[in-house]
Amino acid sequence: MDYKLFYALGSAAMGVRVLLEEIGASYELIQTTIAMDEPRPPEQLALNPNGWVPVLIWGDNAMYECAAITVFLCDRHPAADLAPAIEDAERGLYLQTLVYFSNSVQNAFQLNYYPDRFADTPADEPSAQRRGIRRLRETWNVIDDQIGDNEWVLGERFSAADIYLFMLTTWLNTSRGHPGTDEFPNVKRVADAVMSRPSVQLVYEQWIKEQQNDES
Repeated sequence: MDYKLFYALGSAAMGVRVLLEEIGASYELIQTTIAMDEPRPPEQLALNPNGWVPVLIWGDNAMYECAAITVFLCDRHPAADLAPAIEDAERGLYLQTLVYFSNSVQNAFQLNYYPDRFADTPADEPSAQRRGIRRLRETWNVIDDQIGDNEWVLGERFSAADIYLFMLTTWLNTSRGHPGTDEFPNVKRVADAVMSRPSVQLVYEQWIKEQQNDES
């Protein structure tokens, strides 16, 4: 099954690409940008007027929003076993976690990275950025507590929620005042385990090298 994915490094489209690798689907990347001062391809804006990625295309259909795409792909490819089935007891936690990632954790990142979306004037933007940092710490603590002693986000089974978690951890930047994953040992344990997967090593190769260089 062929897919096309509007894609930019550092964006949530990287998480969707990992899913496509895990599923084993064939796909084409359509390069775009997340830079605020660079134009988006008209084809991308026609599908998502917000100008954000990821945007997934299959046949004559398209959709955006990373959490929605995650649910869609996992349900469309159940053989990959990346999500609990609808009748599974863990389905509720799976959906709850994806929506929390999208609505709460990602919103905290937006407060810090894009304060102009939340402030009336440029003078108010530093306040929004500081609140974003506090909110990041609050939301990651919630996820860390949820994981607890479990092997993975949903318990003892690997799922797309773990891929989503890893993707979000790559956006943490301590130079901006963000907390590091060391503050959330359960999150770090899961993220480190996800990073060893071949799909993640492929998609995040450049990011992983940069992290290793920073540590050396």
